[in-house]
Amino acid sequence: MVLLAFLSVCLIYLDYQQGHLQTVRRALSVAVYPIRVLVDMPSATFGWARERLAERDRLVTENRELRLESLRQQARLQQLIALEVENARLRSLMESPARLANRVQVAEILAVDLDPYRHRIALNRGEQAGVYEGQALLDADGIVGQVIRVNPLGAEAILISDPSHATPVELSRNGLRTVALGVGDVTRMDLPFLPNSADIQVGDLLTSSGLGDAFPAGYPVARVTRVERRPGEPFAHVEAEPTAALNRTRQVLLVWKGGEQVALP
Repeated sequence: MVLLAFLSVCLIYLDYQQGHLQTVRRALSVAVYPIRVLVDMPSATFGWARERLAERDRLVTENRELRLESLRQQARLQQLIALEVENARLRSLMESPARLANRVQVAEILAVDLDPYRHRIALNRGEQAGVYEGQALLDADGIVGQVIRVNPLGAEAILISDPSHATPVELSRNGLRTVALGVGDVTRMDLPFLPNSADIQVGDLLTSSGLGDAFPAGYPVARVTRVERRPGEPFAHVEAEPTAALNRTRQVLLVWKGGEQVALP
């Protein structure tokens, strides 16, 4: 034991004074390096994985926040688009033929009758706004219907497409008068009382005639889409399409027959 200790001291002294073991030390360091790497690998791998997971969590959180912000911006954009469409609709309403009337007012459609054969709508204007039974409704393209029931804060109106409704009309081209009947279809009306010899053709515009005091005269009602003359029968089969957007409009114009025009609400 003493001998080994003496030899160790001698080797340390010689290595310190002359560096004889430097080559051996280098060889041993090369041989030990893979073992050191293997020993450090679990710790290094754990540190790397922890950093990657932290980075992933940060990216996931940032991505989630960006998606939420994108959704908020899209919602704001949709609101702006809706406002733009509504403003355009209101401008169209006020630029419609209702300018010929002395007094008009915009009303919102609150509800639509779900019965497919009862084309009725509820309005947000009533007796307090001066609405009366029989009052005409228009949109930017023509006649929509007329009021049939009024209460203090609202009203119910029937569309010209309702099967129980008839609209006195005349052809703008030649003044030929007839009646346009609703058939329960917002895209079609029938003109049942025109003889085969009647001067009517596809594309003719039908306007309100003013007869019966139901609607003011001169407002667009429908445009002829089909004329079928049937030999041996007294009347031709004539169909027309309403000019108003009966199933798409959200605002309508209430038209008075006299008085001063009122401003938009």
